[in-house]
Amino acid sequence: MKVLGIESSCDETGIAVYDTESGQIWQRLYSQIEKHREYGGVVPELASRDHVVKAAPMLVDLLEEIGGTDVLDGIAYTRGPGLTGALMVGANLARGLAFALDKPLLGVHHMEGHLLAPMLSGDSPSLPFVALLVSGGHTLLVEVLELGSYRILGESLDDAVGEAFDKTAKLLGLPYPGGPELAALADSVQASSFKFPRPMTNRPGLDFSFSGLKTAALTIVRKNEPLDADLRADIAHAFQDAVVDTLRIKCMRALEQTGHRSLVIAGGVGANRHLRSELQQHLEEAGARLYFPALEYCTDNGAMIAFAGALRLLQGQTDQDVSDVKARWSLESLPAIAAMGV
Repeated sequence: MKVLGIESSCDETGIAVYDTESGQIWQRLYSQIEKHREYGGVVPELASRDHVVKAAPMLVDLLEEIGGTDVLDGIAYTRGPGLTGALMVGANLARGLAFALDKPLLGVHHMEGHLLAPMLSGDSPSLPFVALLVSGGHTLLVEVLELGSYRILGESLDDAVGEAFDKTAKLLGLPYPGGPELAALADSVQASSFKFPRPMTNRPGLDFSFSGLKTAALTIVRKNEPLDADLRADIAHAFQDAVVDTLRIKCMRALEQTGHRSLVIAGGVGANRHLRSELQQHLEEAGARLYFPALEYCTDNGAMIAFAGALRLLQGQTDQDVSDVKARWSLESLPAIAAMGV
C-alpha cells in the first residue's frame, strides 16, 4: 500500500509517499525559516500563504518521481494540532486529491506522527512504552499502551521546551530559529559557572514548567550585560543543562511509575544531541532502552504523516466526510489502532 502524506501544521511543507510493503519513502520538504527569520518567529498568515505556493508544485514533482497518481492507495494529511490556516492548506489539497482520485482519506494527529517516527527506520519499541514528545509547541510525556491508545502522563503547564529554547536564544541575541543555535553554542563549552533551577523536579508528578527558566535566563543576562561571546556560551550551557536534566528526571520517573522499560523521544527538540546522550546513558544504567527517529524525521515532515496514516488506513479507518481541522486535539481522543483489528 502506497500512502501519500501531507504535512502543513506550521512552517514546513512536507510531502511524502510511504510504501507499507517495502518500507520505501519518497519525500520532499520545504522550510520557511528564512521567510520568518526577520520577524523572529512564525507569522501564521505568511506560513499559510507559503504553503499555498509550495505544496502543489512539490506534490506534482513527487508524483512524477513515483509514477503518477495511479500508484497511490490512500492519502493522509495533518488534521491538527497546529496553525489553523496552515492546516487548512494541506487538508484542502489532500481532500481535493482524494475526491478526484476516489482514494481513501485520513486526517492524522501531528503528534502521533512524531511519536511513531522512530518506526520509519525500522526501530520499533516493544509495547507498552513511554514517549517524550518535545517540540516548539508541545512538551508531553505519554504512555503508549498500544498503537493508537495513549495516556497523557505529564505536560508543560506553560512554555513548551522548544519555545523556552527559542525565547532564551533571543535573549542571548542568537538568530531565529534560536533553539538549534543555543544548543550549538552550549555544546561549544564543557562547563558553566551559572546554575539554573530544575523546575518541578522536587515535587511528585510528571508535569513540566519552563517559564521560570526563561525568567532565570533574563535575570542572568541583565546582571551580566553587555554579554561577550564567552558569557553567551556560559549561559547557553547552563540553560541547556537545566532543561535536559529536568526532562531526564521526569522521563526516569515516568518509567519507574509505569514499570515500562522503553522510552521514545521524538519531536524537533528530540534532535538535541545532549538530550539524546544523557537519556541514552541513564536508560542504559537502568536497564531500559531509548528509541529516537533519524534526524531527518525529528522536525516536521510528510513521511511521518504518511506512515501514521498508513497504519490506520490499513485497518479501514477513514474520514472522507470530515471538513474541519483541529488547532487543538488531544492524543487521548484517538481510537486505538489495535481496536480496529491489529
